[in-house]
Amino acid sequence: MALSGIQIYKLLPQTNCKDCGFPTCLAFAMKLAAKQVELSACPHVSEEAKAQLAESAAPPVRLITLKSNGHEIKVGNEVVLFRHEKTFYNKPGLFIRVRDDQPADAVKAAVAAVDAYTVGYVGMDLGLDGFAVESVSGDAATFAAAIGAVRTVSGRPLVLISKDAQVMAAGLGAVDGEQPLIYGADGDNWEAMADLAKQHKAPLAVIGSSLDELAELTEKIKGKGIEDMVLDPGGRDLSTSLVQATQIRRLSIKKNFRPLGYPIIAFPCDAGDPARESVLAAQAIAKYAGFVVLGDFSPEKVYPLLVLRENIYTDPQKPIQVQPGLYEINDPKPESPLLVTTNFSITYFSVANEVEATGIPTWLMVADAEGMSVLTAWAAGKFDAERIAKSVKTFNVEDKVSQKRIVLPGHVAVLSGELEEELPGWEVKVGPREAVDLPAFMKQVL
Repeated sequence: MALSGIQIYKLLPQTNCKDCGFPTCLAFAMKLAAKQVELSACPHVSEEAKAQLAESAAPPVRLITLKSNGHEIKVGNEVVLFRHEKTFYNKPGLFIRVRDDQPADAVKAAVAAVDAYTVGYVGMDLGLDGFAVESVSGDAATFAAAIGAVRTVSGRPLVLISKDAQVMAAGLGAVDGEQPLIYGADGDNWEAMADLAKQHKAPLAVIGSSLDELAELTEKIKGKGIEDMVLDPGGRDLSTSLVQATQIRRLSIKKNFRPLGYPIIAFPCDAGDPARESVLAAQAIAKYAGFVVLGDFSPEKVYPLLVLRENIYTDPQKPIQVQPGLYEINDPKPESPLLVTTNFSITYFSVANEVEATGIPTWLMVADAEGMSVLTAWAAGKFDAERIAKSVKTFNVEDKVSQKRIVLPGHVAVLSGELEEELPGWEVKVGPREAVDLPAFMKQVL
């Protein structure tokens, strides 16, 4: 079991050297017990103490990694219940299910569509993570053949689904050397599945009809030498799955209950209705799944889930930013107009997309505003005349534009006079408040 703050304190040097960033060793011990700091922050802890403190220093939700052909996905390692407390670290993997009773050509076509799918979102390329291959036939050779069909098209990580140890052994043989997720072990087959997981060094999904049964099974499987596990608490409807996932997360985070300190796998694919499947998947992403298995692929279904996942698994204290710099839109010339904005990604892409749609060659200077939007940055003192003028010099704008005219966002029109003082010889114009009004402004004014 986890150690208390006082027990941890007794194992620390007790010198109050402050090298860890805390005023006393006791303060550091209390933070370590609460999973709010890492043991590595103390440079003076002994090796013997490190070994004793390993359990208390370990994240309450174990990190699980699936690997295959240069791809990998990591889930778990989470330390908070709510992202505003700190942040969520490892995004849940989104997997598309294929069945071994489908024709090989149908499997390949479905996998190829998923493998090729990528969509741009505020400067990032979003896509799906892998495939869940399910044994419906119950035949070992058929299962292995389906996995082989997937592998001829994609090298993404796999979840292998069968409760028959012989079928699973054949499936694992088809991806020898990889680390798929084995699904799954229950009260009847856990010993055979644990042996396969140990042999192939692969994580094992554990299936239980209750949290008590799950905890009992994980302890038995851990006794067989298996450390990497994933939990399926069995809930398939909105209410049950939410309650079970929340209980597991609370027990692992708040109570440090190690038998349930593992990522969760969710199966929205069992919903039986596309709309319900999407709702279940969205809930699983938000509350607290590590792996989410979808029934099939369609862009209109997966895109909102990918965006939701991206928004939840970003640090709420660090806005999504683009690199400050001078950007070229529509192949600008020296005489082309110069616009300025901040490096908040949504602001940048809103402006850039509107300008690109005009077809007008334009320079867009993105000032470093620490990832804030125009009005927020101005109010925080992060987007002012001095910073804008500094950006002009830093990015050598004068060497690239012949027309010394710069267009400010309308929300910060108040900066125009100050900017004229900071940039002698430049003409400062005030643009519209909203990006959507840029095309009309540029055609009529510039």
